[in-house]
Amino acid sequence: MKATIETSQGDIGLELDGAKAPCAVNSFAFLAKKDFWKKTSCHRLSASEGLKMLQCGDPTGTGSGGPGYQFANENTEGAKYGKGTLAMANAGPGTNGSQFFLVYGDSQLSPDYTVFGKITSGLDDLDKVAKGGIDKPGQDGTGQPKKKVTIQDVSIAGK
Repeated sequence: MKATIETSQGDIGLELDGAKAPCAVNSFAFLAKKDFWKKTSCHRLSASEGLKMLQCGDPTGTGSGGPGYQFANENTEGAKYGKGTLAMANAGPGTNGSQFFLVYGDSQLSPDYTVFGKITSGLDDLDKVAKGGIDKPGQDGTGQPKKKVTIQDVSIAGK
């Protein structure tokens, strides 16, 4: 299944892997069709050597919002988070919801995050956001991107 995230910084094309992560893909498609992410911001950027990602999907923009339900991790055994990976963000096992992260550079994470697809286009736009830097980094070095990323729409194509 293909998806497109239309953002204020450019479109990001995705290939969703429903065979390896059916719950994550079905949840993503469901929320997209409900316009859950429309006019929401990608609230967290990491540009450290070990973690190069942009996190999106929180309707509150705080990092603690979600859809009102949670689901278990999938496809984590031996998971790698190389450039172009699409994965669910969570607060521990079984806490997946609406937040996801887009990996724009090879990252070193423990295999605790459901990989549910890959980025097929728009990595250059993610690089530009990353190069723009982080506005007021928190203790972990992450924070809002200086180049604000607002999701305008998420569309799903195909089964």
